[in-house]
Amino acid sequence: MKNYASLVLSYMDRRDSRRNILILIRFLLVLTGLITIYSILFHVLMEREGQEHTWLTGLYWTLTVMSTLGFGDITFHTDTGRIFSMLVLMTGMVFMLTLLPFTFIQFFYAPWMAAQSAARIRRSLPPDTEGHVIVVNDGEVTRALMRKLQQFRYPYVLLVANMQDALDVYDEGIPAVVGELDNPQTYRNVQIEKAALLVTAASDVVNVSVASTARGLSETVRILATAQDEDSVDILELSGCNHVLRFGDMMGRAMARRLVAGDAMTHVVGSFGDLIIAEATAANTPLVGKTLSENRLREILSVNVVGLWQRGDFKPATPESLIEEHSVLVLAGSRSQLDEYDQLLCIYNISGNPVVIIGGGRVGRAAGEAMKQRSVEYRIVEKLAERIRDDEHYVHGSAADIDVLKKAGIMESPAVVITTHEDDLNVYLTIYCRRLRPDIQIITRANTERIVGALHRAGADFVMSYASMGANTMFNLLKRSDVLMVTEGLDLFKVRIPPALVGKSIAQLGVRKETGCTIVAYQENGEMHINPDPSVPLPGDCEIIVIGSVEAEDVFLNRFVRSKPA
Repeated sequence: MKNYASLVLSYMDRRDSRRNILILIRFLLVLTGLITIYSILFHVLMEREGQEHTWLTGLYWTLTVMSTLGFGDITFHTDTGRIFSMLVLMTGMVFMLTLLPFTFIQFFYAPWMAAQSAARIRRSLPPDTEGHVIVVNDGEVTRALMRKLQQFRYPYVLLVANMQDALDVYDEGIPAVVGELDNPQTYRNVQIEKAALLVTAASDVVNVSVASTARGLSETVRILATAQDEDSVDILELSGCNHVLRFGDMMGRAMARRLVAGDAMTHVVGSFGDLIIAEATAANTPLVGKTLSENRLREILSVNVVGLWQRGDFKPATPESLIEEHSVLVLAGSRSQLDEYDQLLCIYNISGNPVVIIGGGRVGRAAGEAMKQRSVEYRIVEKLAERIRDDEHYVHGSAADIDVLKKAGIMESPAVVITTHEDDLNVYLTIYCRRLRPDIQIITRANTERIVGALHRAGADFVMSYASMGANTMFNLLKRSDVLMVTEGLDLFKVRIPPALVGKSIAQLGVRKETGCTIVAYQENGEMHINPDPSVPLPGDCEIIVIGSVEAEDVFLNRFVRSKPA
């Protein structure tokens, strides 16, 4: 009853609700007036015909005729009476069968239902809310971020300006708060002072407004914003953003890192204190065609191969893992260990043929710049003339034209990077390039996570998800001390050593074989021991650092951390 009363008060407090009720009352008054007039005329005409009826009977006759029930127990005998009956009948059809339901639904029922729905949407968070993430803008990247926050049970709320948008996401199970994005009270309502992070991924103009408004209320909250335009970065930083991300540039660099062309050196993808996670291509190196045990990288360089990317699939490393021409190694080690790896393999994997980049937008240009830094030749195929920067690295034309692709060097190129912002076009181009060159390496951009599988089926060796990459980056900027998203589907996490592992060596435990995860380091008394000797027992008072896929992580936690000791 209390909730019902508050709903009524909330409904009546709205200006449009009061206006709708007034319209409905006016309509009912007009209908009541018609019924009264017809009841009086009924008496007049009945008296002319010599029939006498009570006033209640007149009201009864008017309602039965206007509602088209027409019981027929009271009838006129003259043509005048019959004409009057038809008038009342037609008026009833218009007012009672058409206008009355329409007016009731339009001006009362629908607004009432909308008010009930709106009552489910919060306009503020409880005062004791803290350590949460505030997300502004409902998009592919923020949806992926919210899924990760939910996976790791991190509190978050989506801030939306439109009530209908809030209702839509509420029905999907996403916690939402509605409020004007440029109103300081909105951010007070979501406890901005106690939030762990504010993420705004709208347009650059909206992001500036959100950042400046939030910063005016809290000097401590960390604010992360995306930027489409390079010129917006400085403005966003001046508005109070701690981090400004340009996903186009990040995507281009990430795609270039996956190339088998160029050098075979390590490229850092994440770090956990002194522990560094890097990727390195194996193409054209002596590593190809041998297993990890045969290559003996752990014994020679102390670097740990924790997994391999094989045409887009991450495979946990085992001694029997075979390194193929298209393999990309995922390495874990200290800076000095990775430097030793680079010194050993830096002379390999040099290709003189240019890589073909399809699409000269932000992602394509960033990929080209990253390749230039690695001394990799490239050609960008671009259809729009205004995007052509120079004649040396650009080929003007459509990538669907085989002559244009041949001019760019598709028939000799070691790899093609597809960077357009249309997923359907990327699928089309992936199939096209795979048919032209069955042996070429294809790296494709996916703007939405749902298209990743289709691109792999189309023939892509690697698919870089725009949404997943952005979500991983944002999640890592939470600066959690226990989880680091290294790359798509690969996590680095730290846990207190489980009792079952204490006093046993990594070689004895067989963690990699049993769970798919690899123990790459442990931290004791503030000192990190990277790639410890597999034969040395793990100390009891330490934290271990483990790397593995999301699925392997769940297996490890269920096996050693979440399970109760026997």
